[in-house]
Amino acid sequence: MLLAIDVGNTQTVIGVFAAQMLKRHWRISTQPRKTSDEWALALSELLTINESGLSEISGVVICSVVPEVTQALEAMCSKTLKLDPLIIGPATDSGVKINIDNPAEVGADRIVNAAASMAEYGGPAVIVDFGTATTFDAVSAAGEYLGGAIAPGVEISLDALFSRTARLSEIEIIAPARAIGSNTTDSLLSGIVFGYAGQVDALTDRISGELGGPAATIKLIATGGLAETILDACRTKFIHDPWLTLKGLLLVWNRNNAA
Repeated sequence: MLLAIDVGNTQTVIGVFAAQMLKRHWRISTQPRKTSDEWALALSELLTINESGLSEISGVVICSVVPEVTQALEAMCSKTLKLDPLIIGPATDSGVKINIDNPAEVGADRIVNAAASMAEYGGPAVIVDFGTATTFDAVSAAGEYLGGAIAPGVEISLDALFSRTARLSEIEIIAPARAIGSNTTDSLLSGIVFGYAGQVDALTDRISGELGGPAATIKLIATGGLAETILDACRTKFIHDPWLTLKGLLLVWNRNNAA
């Protein structure tokens, strides 16, 4: 089985592939202080729930934006699994041509998403990933990664608001029934959900326009933990693929382990 791990600043998504199929997946909080032994224990417990074990893992592929977690996972692979993981970086053969000023700047998850998007849906494409930051990525018809936009994520925006406003308390992010809130909670939800939906619509429209060509030919793909909540409020119609990054990790693994 292949273990695929996508480490974000807030959440870590873990998937297990068998016979090229995603068999299990989990979304857990990212904990930078977790040691290699704690990662081994956590993964063992997750796999045991599904009547599997670490001994069944034959390969590991990782994309990570948190260096401390990358190091702990690499140590766990070496110590516990006796495997050398494929850690996605700027030099990794992803099959995606990175056509930006400094290719080393782009996050591994964004390149993996571009690879999965091209394989699954073709191009040109705009990919919106609702993570700690909300990222917008443009992919050409030829599969080139052209860059994109980065906006503060939904939860970051709320955290900033709560930390600077004494009388506001944290809320669960759900789609409100209407834009005109009749109480503080509904007003907050309206601002964050409908406001974010408007941002997504506007940036997607601008990026699509810059890609050129008929709008109908541009694939619009959304992924990430909060995608479903925001997408329901968007006017733009996206393909919702919650496991896009895991699929991309499988593709890059296969490309680098063709033998």
